[in-house]
Amino acid sequence: MGHKVHPTGFRVGVIYDWQSKWYAAKNYKQHLHEDIAIRKRIMGGSVDAGISKVEIDRNANQMTVTIHTAKPGIVIGRSGANVDLLRQELEKTTGRRVRVNINEIRQPELDAYLVARSIAEQLQRRVAFRRAIKQTVARTMARGAKGIKVGVAGRLGGAEMSRRESEKQGRIPLHTLRADIDFGIAEAHTTFGRIGVKVWIYKGDIMPGPKRPRGENDFSGMSPEERAVAQGHGGETAAPSAAAVSTGAGE
Repeated sequence: MGHKVHPTGFRVGVIYDWQSKWYAAKNYKQHLHEDIAIRKRIMGGSVDAGISKVEIDRNANQMTVTIHTAKPGIVIGRSGANVDLLRQELEKTTGRRVRVNINEIRQPELDAYLVARSIAEQLQRRVAFRRAIKQTVARTMARGAKGIKVGVAGRLGGAEMSRRESEKQGRIPLHTLRADIDFGIAEAHTTFGRIGVKVWIYKGDIMPGPKRPRGENDFSGMSPEERAVAQGHGGETAAPSAAAVSTGAGE
């Protein structure tokens, strides 16, 4: 049996941050279902907007929703009409103030979900799956990716028997925690069934930043013994005994 780990979840807390940032002592279930409903509404409401992911940050009485999209003009709408409508809808659903931010994705060819969505749309238009995969892989590598792997599974080409095909270029170091690997899944809804598309894109390594020099009175993270030594209270060595001082007298 395979032991497959989601590349993003594997690196959360190491090089990636959480996509939902909040703490709930009591209403965890309610907040979780709210997050799922918000993502479903935003991702499903604008299919052509090129939305890759939605980040949610909750404060005491305000929620901040950040939308990452390749086509911000479609999400914002004319004079911000779409954003205002979305904000009002979310405020009505959640019962709190909502702030909506739009982040533009400069290179959609390096976003795994958008690449997978592009391949799925080509498969729905009956494009040959090998041509769609090869063109997408070449386009992503030309944009500066260090490696890409694409896997499709289902009734490829309308065949009776479903199968799995994949294409890979460059490196995909899945076990390296500092490797910046974007992962995306999409589905193509065809007349002969669903075809699943998975994309891994390796963009390089994210190295940890230099350690901050510790301040003069900064004792955070130290044990009581280390703090005492750093403050100069426990670091003095005991005075040598008289027997140790006169060891060489009888020689």
